[in-house]
Amino acid sequence: MKIVFFEIKGWEKPMIKKALKKHKLFFYHEPLTDKNVKEVKDADIISVFIYSKIDDKLLSMMKKLKLITTRSTGYDHIDVKACKNKKIVVASVPSYGENTVAEHTFALILALSRKVHESHLRRFKGDFSIEGLKGFDLKGRILGVVGAGKIGKHVIRIGRGFEMKVLASDHHPDKFLAEELHFDYVSLEELLKKSDIVTLHVPYDKGTHHLINEKTLGMMKKGAMLINTARGQVVDTESLIKALDKGKLAGVGLDVMEGEDLIKEEKQLLYDSKKANMFQQLAKNHILLSRDNVVFTPHIAFYSQEALERIIQKTIENILEFEKGGVRDGLVRS
Repeated sequence: MKIVFFEIKGWEKPMIKKALKKHKLFFYHEPLTDKNVKEVKDADIISVFIYSKIDDKLLSMMKKLKLITTRSTGYDHIDVKACKNKKIVVASVPSYGENTVAEHTFALILALSRKVHESHLRRFKGDFSIEGLKGFDLKGRILGVVGAGKIGKHVIRIGRGFEMKVLASDHHPDKFLAEELHFDYVSLEELLKKSDIVTLHVPYDKGTHHLINEKTLGMMKKGAMLINTARGQVVDTESLIKALDKGKLAGVGLDVMEGEDLIKEEKQLLYDSKKANMFQQLAKNHILLSRDNVVFTPHIAFYSQEALERIIQKTIENILEFEKGGVRDGLVRS
């Protein structure tokens, strides 16, 4: 089959070539558009990222097309209805970084609990004293996981590995897992009142906009810590600053911040320099980042070599599965 990959990075090619060597493979750095579609109009399969806007007009020019596999979680850049009418299967990568984001969550927690970032900054001043760097053990502390989906469950497992007590808040409790890992599902209010560390793992939508606000922050223990590796808009920044000013929160770990609204997929930061520059400027000007008790990373919780490889591997699996005539998770049968 003729398989064409758009928006591809150089390091991705060897993996693809090795796995699909019996097929005719073509690679483009740029997205699929009405300007280059004529070059690939006889493709059987195309693989794209979110900047390739696949509409009925483009599809009509690709008469042989049978499968579109997008290297993203979302697929709103593809006209799925038009694909259905033309009997074209659409495939996505529903998940690739659950453990990756969960591990980064604990990187932020440990940076705060053991004053790692403060120690690191002192080094540049030639200060190697331990005064003011006393940390605390995670063992026995209460970890509150808001959103116990795929990422949240990995966070729970890691937390239990540290012998933390874990509370979780989620619309779809997994009672079997709760029994197996010895944690409890509670209401959001109870979780906030009892947890020493609260970590957010919910998607961003109307229901989670400013989920953490002046009222919910007021419910938290004095001296608790908040971690956000989800989306910036889940937390009301002004209320967060007030909570830090008043000493309500002892520390905050952020991989995301309010204002990065245009970032829908983490990989946009790799493909789109404008998005990366926007995020850099946002971070540079942010008042939160001047504080000693705030640890910040520039939206890199997803960013591990293994996670990026899993995206390519899942894309390859989607193609091979389609070739066999089967359907697995990640395939949206049109």
